[in-house]
Amino acid sequence: MADIKPQSRYIQALYILGDVVGPTPESEKLVERLRKSQSEELAPLICKGWWEEQCLILHGLAATSEPTDLLQKYGGETVKRLWEYVSRPTVEWLRNLDFGFFELDSLLIHGTTVSVDEELTPETSPVVILDRVARMQANHLFCGRSGLTFQYNLEAGSIDTGVTTLDSQTPSQTINITPRMVVGVGNVGRNPGEATYTLYNPNTNQVEFKTVRYGVNKGFGAKKTTVRSN
Repeated sequence: MADIKPQSRYIQALYILGDVVGPTPESEKLVERLRKSQSEELAPLICKGWWEEQCLILHGLAATSEPTDLLQKYGGETVKRLWEYVSRPTVEWLRNLDFGFFELDSLLIHGTTVSVDEELTPETSPVVILDRVARMQANHLFCGRSGLTFQYNLEAGSIDTGVTTLDSQTPSQTINITPRMVVGVGNVGRNPGEATYTLYNPNTNQVEFKTVRYGVNKGFGAKKTTVRSN
């Protein structure tokens, strides 16, 4: 937030794509900080992430009643810590967060249109990328589940589709594809002392990734990874 503040006059909106809580004692302070923006700061728009979904499951506020994924991935001790470190009032606040945001021709979401748990990365198949973006008729998808910063461009082209069964074969159809883009927006704290975030200009379609180091070894950097489909 401190790094973004000097740039605020150039920024119209600030989005946080989930995972603002977790099995850490800092969760409550972070939520309080996000809910009470300081003067001259943009109030962030926040959507549900994977950890928010686990909190709702633990408190019986989700369609799933058992924290199966949480137990399988992190074990019982993490389940206990998540219960202890995220209070019921905070869970009620998390409950009212949006699943995602649709702005202009862009979808901003934690996971994908299929699941909050699904990760998109530079290695994801172009067919999967196209499906996840096109489901909401978006041209751009910004996601945070992987924690990576990347820009994945699908160029204009076409796909031939058809269905063959044991009895018959349907005529193939050609689907024309317009350019699409998926952006991994980064994360805070997955690497200790390092935060990454994304700046996007919808007028120029320019994406810029920022790296901020906090704690003892502070500094600033920028990096960009672009993946193009064939």
